[in-house]
Amino acid sequence: MIRRPAPRPPTLRDVAELAGVHVGTASRALNPAQSGLVNPATRARVVECAARLGYRPNAVAQSLRNGTTSTVGVVVADLANPYFVQLIRGIEAEARPHGVMPLVVETHDDSETLERVVTRLIANRIDSLIVSAAHMTDEPFIAAIEAQVPTILAVRTFLDTGPGKGVTDRRREVLQDDAQGARIAAEHLIGLGHRRIAQLRGDPTISSFVGRSRGYLEAIAAAPGVCDVSTDDIAGTSTIAEGRRIARRLLVEGPARDRPTAIFAHNDLMALGAIDAVDELGLSCPEDVSVVGYNDAPLIDHAAPPLSTVRLPSWEIGRHSARLALSGDDAESSVPVRIMLTPEFVVRSSTTAPPARLRDAGA
Repeated sequence: MIRRPAPRPPTLRDVAELAGVHVGTASRALNPAQSGLVNPATRARVVECAARLGYRPNAVAQSLRNGTTSTVGVVVADLANPYFVQLIRGIEAEARPHGVMPLVVETHDDSETLERVVTRLIANRIDSLIVSAAHMTDEPFIAAIEAQVPTILAVRTFLDTGPGKGVTDRRREVLQDDAQGARIAAEHLIGLGHRRIAQLRGDPTISSFVGRSRGYLEAIAAAPGVCDVSTDDIAGTSTIAEGRRIARRLLVEGPARDRPTAIFAHNDLMALGAIDAVDELGLSCPEDVSVVGYNDAPLIDHAAPPLSTVRLPSWEIGRHSARLALSGDDAESSVPVRIMLTPEFVVRSSTTAPPARLRDAGA
């Protein structure tokens, strides 16, 4: 049996000849970043000819020719957390019109995994990197990466994010003022009349949780007669299960008069766990215990009850991060940048005034 050679795949030169244009014109017409330089009618003809021939650009060849891969690495902590879905969509929405593809990897909030996946992304010659999974202990590694590829920190950072704090070196960040967000949440509970409030704390090596804890404690300290009745427990992971565990401990240990009438959780998943604990103990949220979260993750308004929370605008953070990433190695990429977004509190049905019997007793 005689084997016939496989048909030769169409080349860019074939497309150019069929369209009756120069190879360079065909290349620009099929490049999303340069197609605007080509006459619309010519561009349409080139695209039609490419489709007719079944032409597909050779990404490796383009990478070697241009010195870029049109990819941005995106590193997130936990793809099971719905918050990150919106972050990724914001990045993709900004990158798509530029012909840039996000390559998304997950660290499971583990530093060793962070180093491994980032090293692999760089080996794949990404043009830039967006990291939303860094712990403060990862700063030496990220500092070394920043010297190799344009890097943007999203949501989490290494520096104090309070008022007046600056950015050093080449660091480029898109953050929210977590301390301010937590203060707003605590002040909401204080304003409702709660006098015994607890926080469910996240990992102290994650900057956003450090900021939220600080803002919460500042609000409590500024309110006469209000007590922080948190335990010394810290969530091992930012999950529903950990929120349930810590909240249950708060609500069953010690005398009833010392238990919180309101709980501030460092993220929405832990807040949902707190609501579960309240229900399992035969109590009601918010009638017996008010609960506040942080992030305003997708569908959190459909929880039972709908969760009052601090909105962390993940889609906007994604777009801002991608915009910085797309600036690449231009002259401005060496200039430190910190984009700080303002938190917004969203009142829903998981918070109300404490029970009258406790309020009247100075709860």
